[in-house]
Amino acid sequence: MASSSPKVTQAPVPMRFVGPLKIKASDWEEKIAVPLATYEIPLWHSVGRGARVSVLCEDGIKTTLVDERMTRSILLEADDASDALAAWQSLQNSQAQMQAEVSKSSRFAKLIDMHSQIVGNLLYLRLEFTTGDASGHNMVTQAADNIMAWVLDNYPQLSYCSISANYCSDKKATAVNGILGRGKYVVAEITIPRALCERRLLTTPEKVVDLNIKKNLIGTLMAGGLRSANAHYANMLLGFYLATGQDAANIIEGSQGVTHAEVRDGDLYFSCTLPNLIMGTVGNGKGLDFVTDNLARLGCAQQDGEPGDNSRRLAQICAATVLCGELSLLAAQTNPGELMEAHVKLERKAK
Repeated sequence: MASSSPKVTQAPVPMRFVGPLKIKASDWEEKIAVPLATYEIPLWHSVGRGARVSVLCEDGIKTTLVDERMTRSILLEADDASDALAAWQSLQNSQAQMQAEVSKSSRFAKLIDMHSQIVGNLLYLRLEFTTGDASGHNMVTQAADNIMAWVLDNYPQLSYCSISANYCSDKKATAVNGILGRGKYVVAEITIPRALCERRLLTTPEKVVDLNIKKNLIGTLMAGGLRSANAHYANMLLGFYLATGQDAANIIEGSQGVTHAEVRDGDLYFSCTLPNLIMGTVGNGKGLDFVTDNLARLGCAQQDGEPGDNSRRLAQICAATVLCGELSLLAAQTNPGELMEAHVKLERKAK
């Protein structure tokens, strides 16, 4: 008798380790090769060029974890805006009771903040949590479910509308994520001596700064970009997410970030700011053999340390990887024809 469940098959994506990258975090410094799973073969070479530059720089890529939080928003209804406001004002003083509800289903989810929007009689409540080493999708939804039940029991003027209100915002490009953050907020920076910039990137600091302003900043503004000014963060994020067992759809908000460049004493200062890196080292997608192996090779499968250490390390490695690819592409685009020449050479099959 045929099984009623469809057979699960695999969709293989080419993967290669690139690097190493030289990374200097606040509490660790290493040279690390990173896995990228992608059909875009030139990406390996582009990130590889940025990685070689990082190794040749004295401090490599400096990474700073600015913040971390995972969010779920719930939607409640009141009779009118006045009742919605009164409920919100009361809820702001009830965080301890809400955390008690959260703890019933998770040892790791911690409610750290809340934000609201009132639209007519609708109360949008954005709940923000830390989630240990998990990316936290299911964890925060379960926590929100617990909180929702408690709210409905204690606030009879409110009624249920939705467990997810789009004010989170999950897998959508929104201003709220860029402003308040969703996931790990990481900044990656590098200072490249002028001679190294000219020799390895075939450009000058001035050309990179000028192109970043005219392409990433003004060009994105003209396109109507939302809290974003970069060349191709999504490329590196997708390759890294697939290789490390992440929910790849989160590159939508993950790719919202800003590339900034300056000339400093003749050298190139280059940075990538990513406020929405949603990733974890445990949970769904992490049980596949290749993912387990990749996380171990990245040093993100440690059994000791504090909850969240592995995921924080992974996010910083990811941000450094994004910087390598972003730097290489911008450098290439300062030179006419270089980008297309690389794609033709690496992707076009000989006839």
